[in-house]
Amino acid sequence: MTDFRLSRRAALRGLAAAPAFFGASALLSACGDDADAPAATGSSTDPITFGSNYSDDATKQAFAALCAAATSATKVPITVNTTDHNTFQNNISSYLQGTPDSLATWFAGYRLQFFAAQGLLTPIDDVWEKIGGNFNDAARSLSKGIDGKHYLVPLYNYPWVVFYNKSVFAAKGYQVPATWDDFINLCKKMKTDGLIPLAFAEKDGWPALGTFDIINLRVNGYDYHIKLMKHEVPWTDPGVTAVFDKWRELMPYLQNGANGRTWQDAAKALENKQAGMMFQGSNQVAANYSPANLADLDFFPYPAINPEHGQYYMDAPTDGFMLPKKGKNTAAAKAVLEYIGTAAAETKFLETDHWDVGLANGLVAPTYNEIQKKSVAEIAKCKNVSQFMDRDTVPDMATAVIKLIQTFVDSPTSETIASIQKSAEDQAKTIFTK
Repeated sequence: MTDFRLSRRAALRGLAAAPAFFGASALLSACGDDADAPAATGSSTDPITFGSNYSDDATKQAFAALCAAATSATKVPITVNTTDHNTFQNNISSYLQGTPDSLATWFAGYRLQFFAAQGLLTPIDDVWEKIGGNFNDAARSLSKGIDGKHYLVPLYNYPWVVFYNKSVFAAKGYQVPATWDDFINLCKKMKTDGLIPLAFAEKDGWPALGTFDIINLRVNGYDYHIKLMKHEVPWTDPGVTAVFDKWRELMPYLQNGANGRTWQDAAKALENKQAGMMFQGSNQVAANYSPANLADLDFFPYPAINPEHGQYYMDAPTDGFMLPKKGKNTAAAKAVLEYIGTAAAETKFLETDHWDVGLANGLVAPTYNEIQKKSVAEIAKCKNVSQFMDRDTVPDMATAVIKLIQTFVDSPTSETIASIQKSAEDQAKTIFTK
């Protein structure tokens, strides 16, 4: 069997050329042909293990329901091995190179393509031959590596938007802001009223990437975001400075001590009406709300900053499942993936999940609540959606930017901005030329 593992430099070059969410359908082959894929091992009903980062109670329950339905449909016994979300994500490289589970939860975007290009995932084109008609072209594209092969079965996506409690807005007479000036004025009013304008957390590193992303999308647009993630635009570019400058305007209204706070605690500040708003993914905020309070939750798209880009873009990450190359019982694992890639499976998952939105065609979701219905509508309005910074760029670059943004959160000065831009650019030059 040919080893199609790429050098790190080759992988990065390929990723830099890979299409984004609505990219071209023709992708360059970088990892060999179909003959390189290992034959399926075991029988189609052997037991499998499923590595999961669905560690919060709500998502864990939804995933357990999906796995139970998959076992019922395929007769494959499934043992779920759950790891804390951040630990799973931070250790994914060593996990895939060691003794991974038969299947694993993961993300679409560069984070998928990167490990596929290193030869750590098994292509699943044979699965997609059976489920391909269940997804649109965008979902299909997101599930591919840079070699044009499929490596992911997507399950859902969710929007990053500004959440608030309807009862608080009604009681205070607050209006949903459409522009940056309206947004800042609302934050000022909330602060005067004794509220934390925006709940905010950065202990886990990744949440603040969403704020950078959305301000970048609002100031510079989608194409600029993608070019920056590929290092086709330098981190020292004035457009990046403009993003941080806008963020500086917002800093007085963000919850203090963010680098020591988890997003779960920030979401509770919103739910407990200590904070007026929170910018985060529905996959986090709505999932963290008590069911009794969920009906009070609402959201609006991040306000416009540059009229040229309006509110046309947002992060709407796609999550799904991959087949580690070193996983066991691949025949049974593929049988489970074939089930998961159906509208029936997504419908089952969404009976318990009340914050994400499914991707399969023909999905019947009678349990969609108002947040989910609105999520579908707002994502559909976008001209393009991005996958979040730590999925749109290579892992090393995302890790570097996380540390730099944490520095900015602690000290949002012009001197800090200049320093972190230079540091980001220096690291990008090294990372993208290895």
